[in-house]
This record gives sequence, C-alpha cells and structure tokens, in this order.
Amino acid sequence: MKNEKALVVFSGGQDSTTCLFWAMKHFKEVETVTFNYNQRHQLEIEVAQNIAEELGVKNTVLDMSLLNQLSPSALTREDIDIEEKDGELPSTFVEGRNMLFLSFASILGKQVGANHIVTGVCETDFSGYPDCRDIFVKSMNVTLNLSMDHPFVIDTPLMWLDKAETWKLADELGAFEFVRNKTLTCYNGIVADGCGDCPACVLRKKGLNTYLKEKAV
Repeated sequence: MKNEKALVVFSGGQDSTTCLFWAMKHFKEVETVTFNYNQRHQLEIEVAQNIAEELGVKNTVLDMSLLNQLSPSALTREDIDIEEKDGELPSTFVEGRNMLFLSFASILGKQVGANHIVTGVCETDFSGYPDCRDIFVKSMNVTLNLSMDHPFVIDTPLMWLDKAETWKLADELGAFEFVRNKTLTCYNGIVADGCGDCPACVLRKKGLNTYLKEKAV
C-alpha cells in the first residue's frame, strides 16, 4: 500500500532523479521542488523542469538567490575553480544548502499536503559535505517537525548506497536509461555522461562502470 504524498527535492541530477522514480513507486502522489540559487549552470533548472514535465509530475521552482550571495562556492561563482584538496571541503560545497533546501521544501510540503520530503543526500559516496550526513538529516527532521508542529518524514533512499548501488536502484526502478541519458550531474553543465573529468563525473562514471561489470557477471 502506497503512502499518501511526497515532495522530492529535485535538481535533475542522477541522484535526485533516481529518488523521483523511487518516490513515484512508493507514494500515491508526488511533486518536486527545484531551487534557483543562481547556480553555475542554469541548465540544471531547465533539465529538472523538463524531466518533471516528461514524467507528469508538478515542479515548483523557488528563488533561493540569497544563498548565492551568502555562500560563495565553485557552484555559485564562475571565478572559483572546481577543485578538491586533501583535508579540505571541496570548492563545490555550498554552505547551508541542504539545511535551507529542506527547510523551504518542508514549508512548501506542508502547504501542498505532503508529509514526506525525499532527498538524494548520501553519506556513502559523498565528498565530505557535512550536510549530507545521516545525523544531520535526522536532526533536521526533528527540528522541522518541532518548528511547524507537523509530522514530516525526511526520506533518504540513497543514504547508504554507493554510486554503483544507486545505478542498480535506478535499473531496478526501470529508469536506468532515463537517468543515464537525461540527467545533469556534471559540474561543467554537460547532460548525460557529462565531461568525464570533473569530480561529479568521475564519481558517476566509476559507479556506472562498477555496476555494469557486476551486472555482466
């Protein structure tokens, strides 16, 4: 028996699109919310809108441009290089992003009657972002419920999956080719398999190759 309604935090990338297919399987009604924080590639918003439209799911775009002003990062500034250094957070980390996204998603969720907020954060294959950790999500869940006196559940279907397992989940959901060909994960703004060189593409490609080898056995 499916639950009632879920709101998916949706960027149009591999992870959030896999989460969207997961939500469509588990909930009677699904909507998506996309955040415009003047990110490096506005194509991300267009991709998210196109995917939602193709799947027949309502998409709401919320203006979060203040985040761009407050949190300079390689994802919000053209003049900051995309790089990872040992012992430091990657230059792509946007301070406070998931905290704000979950807060605003929950506010919208309450208005549209969604008790479930679905997000693609992951602690297994992540870049050290503190706001992708399970402990943060659980803490945020309690805070949101207390702040709005509403029984939210934050669902994180990918939390303990590595990228190969995320590809496997997409395949099990019948969405493998869709996710591979229509999502935007690349930090350089190239849809599908991306540039192949940025950290997001390297992680995605490594997981894909691992899964395809496992599947072929």
